[in-house]
Amino acid sequence: MSTLKTNISARRFALLNQRKEQLFHINDLAVLWGISNLNTLRILLKRYTDAGIFYRVYRGFYSTVPLSELDPILLGAKAIHGPCYLSTESVLFEAGYLAQVPQSITFVGEKNHHFSIGSNHYKCRQLSPQYLYNGAGVEEKNGFLAAGPERALCDLLYFNPKAHLDKEPSWNNVKALQKNLGYPLTPERYDRSKSK
Repeated sequence: MSTLKTNISARRFALLNQRKEQLFHINDLAVLWGISNLNTLRILLKRYTDAGIFYRVYRGFYSTVPLSELDPILLGAKAIHGPCYLSTESVLFEAGYLAQVPQSITFVGEKNHHFSIGSNHYKCRQLSPQYLYNGAGVEEKNGFLAAGPERALCDLLYFNPKAHLDKEPSWNNVKALQKNLGYPLTPERYDRSKSK
């Protein structure tokens, strides 16, 4: 390899290291590296993949580390490639509100999307932009956004007002957050908890 090519490759990897990210879509790399011809970029990425420098997740989506070393939640969030956050069943299971292990890692985002990467299954439910971009109850965690348990419950009740819970939440907090978010209220849930 010529010195010029070596220097160009070194600059490209220096730019990647500055970003401190492990997952990239082809368009992200085109902008980052200033390559306007996507065919040239695809050939370059194929060479890097063949050399073991990059790992292909799927067409147009690459990792700098093997898939087995990636956080499955971060992988799903980056694969969605748009505004999204971890929510509903995944968060509620971790918080103890659901006893059954979810079949998929669940997100809410701009579009409905079901997909699998390796042995991981993902589900993204479409949420109206007025709710999706309201950050109440959503925090950044390990490189991705995740809802807290009360926000995840509000999201789940938005999609399924009759969803079963294995543990009762603080319905006053849920009701207050639903009002803050502008979600439809679910008074049948609050009333049922009072009658117990």
